[in-house]
Amino acid sequence: MRESLLTIPISEIFEPKSGCPVCRMRDMLEGRTVEYIMGAAMMEPDVRIETNRAGFCHTHLMQMMKQKNRLSLALMLQTHLDSVHKETFGKKKLFEAKNARSVKLSRIKESCFVCEKIDWGMSRLMRTLFEMYANEDFRKLYNEQEYICLPHCGMLLSIASDYLKKDMLERFTNDTSALSEKQLKLLYEDVSQYCRMYDYRNTGKDADWGNSKDSIERSVTFLTGRKPD
Repeated sequence: MRESLLTIPISEIFEPKSGCPVCRMRDMLEGRTVEYIMGAAMMEPDVRIETNRAGFCHTHLMQMMKQKNRLSLALMLQTHLDSVHKETFGKKKLFEAKNARSVKLSRIKESCFVCEKIDWGMSRLMRTLFEMYANEDFRKLYNEQEYICLPHCGMLLSIASDYLKKDMLERFTNDTSALSEKQLKLLYEDVSQYCRMYDYRNTGKDADWGNSKDSIERSVTFLTGRKPD
């Protein structure tokens, strides 16, 4: 299959066959966006206008705090905080609704500059993914994935009908569901084994935990699409 600028990243993302490939897509976009916003882009007026408007969610603020350039974050927060103050606690506008402040505060809580960029990038990657799924070689690679996490399984199934015709849609639905169900059953067995190991009859130096020791962490990752900190 001839690869384009769009298909190359997706092919590379699907090659590891470890974890959820859609999580890896999101992580790639997330990492690039955080690096971008914490770099020279922080000083670009049009970017600052957008960060002042949208702000950042808790997840992405935590990621930005882990970056080396904390001054970039401080400068963005400085102007964002000022923008929030003027927008929500400034002089009330004429004919403004009584609940205007609570509406504005809710909007601030729900918006994030990084999330918006990721959503934009994911929408384009999803279109390319479904185009690639029509190719037999890529379908084989898709079905060789370790699993599709529960949130991304739901996301893929909800948008598949926008891109695939009926026969291919049914195949995609079955393939994606099978990848998630397989992991769900595996995690159930591993978590059950973890619980059994706390029975006094299973204690001792020869106790066989199997693959259950990290089953809680793996279950959280599968259920939420995020690795626990």
